[in-house]
Amino acid sequence: MEKISHMEYWPEMEVLEESTVMDQVLEDMEAYDYNAYTAQEVIRALNKENRGPEEFKALLSPAAEPFLEEMARLATLETRKHFGNSVYLFTPLYISNYCENYCIYCGFNCHNKIRRARLDEAQIEKELKAIAATGLEEILILTGESRAKSDVAYIGEACKLARKYFKMVGLEVYPMNSEDYAYLHQCGADYVTVFQETYNADKYETLHLAGHKRVFPYRLNAQERALKGGMRGVAFAALLGLDDFRKDAFATGMHAFLLQRKYPHAEISFSCPRLRPIVNNADINPKDVHEKQLLQVMCAYRLFMPFAGMTISTRERAGFRDHVIGMAATKISAGVSTGIGSHAEDSGEQGDDQFEIADGRNVEEIVEAIKARDLQPVMNDYVFV
Repeated sequence: MEKISHMEYWPEMEVLEESTVMDQVLEDMEAYDYNAYTAQEVIRALNKENRGPEEFKALLSPAAEPFLEEMARLATLETRKHFGNSVYLFTPLYISNYCENYCIYCGFNCHNKIRRARLDEAQIEKELKAIAATGLEEILILTGESRAKSDVAYIGEACKLARKYFKMVGLEVYPMNSEDYAYLHQCGADYVTVFQETYNADKYETLHLAGHKRVFPYRLNAQERALKGGMRGVAFAALLGLDDFRKDAFATGMHAFLLQRKYPHAEISFSCPRLRPIVNNADINPKDVHEKQLLQVMCAYRLFMPFAGMTISTRERAGFRDHVIGMAATKISAGVSTGIGSHAEDSGEQGDDQFEIADGRNVEEIVEAIKARDLQPVMNDYVFV
């Protein structure tokens, strides 16, 4: 297999010539020596009212681990200050699992022998109706990264259908050019989530062996192109466990921080995924990223960017998810399936899952778990006039 350069854009890929965000993120990440931070620097970071990148570095360092309880207490105060006692609910809808990328850790990768499926418009609407019947008002539409099987027009029609049933429509699909994001925004999409997976370009090259996703800078600049295309919000994530999680978490935070400064109107949020086992490979799991480390990352995000939303995935077990809502996380998924065509009762799952989930509770069970913590489940907080 002839390997293309992971740092060179393909001809059809939009280049943001004027943007320096990627260069700054990578430079800052390279210079970050988390072992250089001391307990005293962590204490100073905790005592500051407004925390910048230097404090963020200290809070992500190993020196901060003994202070995790204090970080959690302060994170809870920040979350309550900016989000009240609200916890937002949504569910993902996978409409296709065809993929042209060869990413060795992903169940959808083009060389993994799984059942492939692509929902047509009638099937998508059937799934949307079934999800809406649970009371949810926010949907996240996902596809595998195949432009041939899930082109922009196909995703656009899914957005139009979703807008009929939901007040918030998010997208987690392959990165695209700003004009494509503008079209999908017109079709009803509100925000875009992109997992950078890892910000270590050298490690990224070894994990992404073929396909559009191999082009590291095009993926990293996706959120900025989405904002240029008019999307209201963008979400950032590294897949913790692929590489050095502290550096990846730092780069994720800095990426969000720099775009927030450049686009002050943008609604910024984080996702906090860890590796999970996939079809045909049950041995994939996060390295060195346990629940304690994940909690540290989430609290550091909250103390660094107190206004940012934060999603906790069904990749995590129910007890952990219940613990972090209201503390650092502000959004939780419910009634989740990562397979294709599995929400409508008489559909039957048509395509295999992307990864194994750890929390299979339905919407009603998640709502009760939120209420049990004296928090308020919120389906939507937008009024369209």
